[in-house]
Amino acid sequence: MKKLIIHQDLVNNEIAEKLMKICPFGSIEYKNGNLDINAGCKMCRLCVKKGPKGVIEFVEEQVTQVDKSAYRGITVYVDHVGGEIHPVTYELIGKAKELAAKVNYPVYCIFLGYQILDKAEELLHYGVDEVFVYDYKELEHFRIEPYTAAFEDFINNIKPSVILVGATTIGRSLAPRIAARFRTGLTADFTVLDIKENTDLIQIRPAFGGNIMAKIVTPNSRPQLATVRYKIMTAPARTEKTSGKITVCSMDVDKFKSNVDVIKVTKKEPEENISEAEIIVVAGRAIKTQKDMSLAYELAEVLGGNFAGTRPMVEAGWIDAKRQIGLSGRTVKPKLIITLGISGAVQFTAGMKSADYIFAINKDPKAAIFNVAHYGIIGDIYEVVPKLIENIKQVKGLTGELPKYAAPVSRN
Repeated sequence: MKKLIIHQDLVNNEIAEKLMKICPFGSIEYKNGNLDINAGCKMCRLCVKKGPKGVIEFVEEQVTQVDKSAYRGITVYVDHVGGEIHPVTYELIGKAKELAAKVNYPVYCIFLGYQILDKAEELLHYGVDEVFVYDYKELEHFRIEPYTAAFEDFINNIKPSVILVGATTIGRSLAPRIAARFRTGLTADFTVLDIKENTDLIQIRPAFGGNIMAKIVTPNSRPQLATVRYKIMTAPARTEKTSGKITVCSMDVDKFKSNVDVIKVTKKEPEENISEAEIIVVAGRAIKTQKDMSLAYELAEVLGGNFAGTRPMVEAGWIDAKRQIGLSGRTVKPKLIITLGISGAVQFTAGMKSADYIFAINKDPKAAIFNVAHYGIIGDIYEVVPKLIENIKQVKGLTGELPKYAAPVSRN
């Protein structure tokens, strides 16, 4: 780690004035007889080279190298509610197997809960080498302290090199706590994952609003943690025969102490989830008015699918936030997705590019959406979509009934 050290005993008003004039970024401050360097510092070191000798010193600390050979295996956290395993777990198992094959690692699962031993058997149908089960009454409901304690016990005993966690409500709470406890890196919501021969995990995700793709590596810490959204990866096929084994883990229950007591659990009403839809019609900026959203509703209706939108549609109050697709919305992986007047910004395409078939309609032939689409029509959606709806109706023998989707009330 590189840093600048100020020797305050050598600082006076005259020296401070010189150093502040030297800094081109205005990051050197002098207050109450104390010289300080703020967050604007670009580490150009002009203050060291041209400033009074010895006042500011550049130091490059020796980075402690981790013994990578002491860590082995890729672990998937089993996300579940009451033993019902979330599908993102199987998707992560698929990615874990792919990475493990490159570095000859085993694939592990860690399953935390109560009366879950029979549910752990299902994981062995997906090619996992070993499932580590922590089955305790104290782990029946998710509480951050007991779950972290069990995870810590697992890491200390097994020492996995990589841990993959689903970006669910629970996963997003648990992964940062684990990373902080082991002072290791954590990449949230990665979109691409690979591994080097030296077992360093390569994590790629959009950054700075999707304007760049950041490649993140944590070469000097283990384990390496990353969270991934549902529908980003592909789950392996379930096999009839099981492989691997289940290991029941034991630990001191006193470590499960928590400041939270679960008094009552109330299940919320099931709601429609566009992440599960097989056909989705997505409306973009080209929709001029809220009334014109009927184009998307009717196309979704005749196809027997669902509808969604981009962030501007949500901000305008034209669709519910739960129907937004993209980095700040939902990730989907339908069999077919049709985009209406969407330019194809990285923030949006990151949430839908894994669809089996992408069909784009846009009047701009240079729109970025055509770079990811399998099929496309260059044209005005106000001309193309009505004809498309009519053709689909003719093929399906439908009449012109109204779509089932009611337009949401605008907030404006």
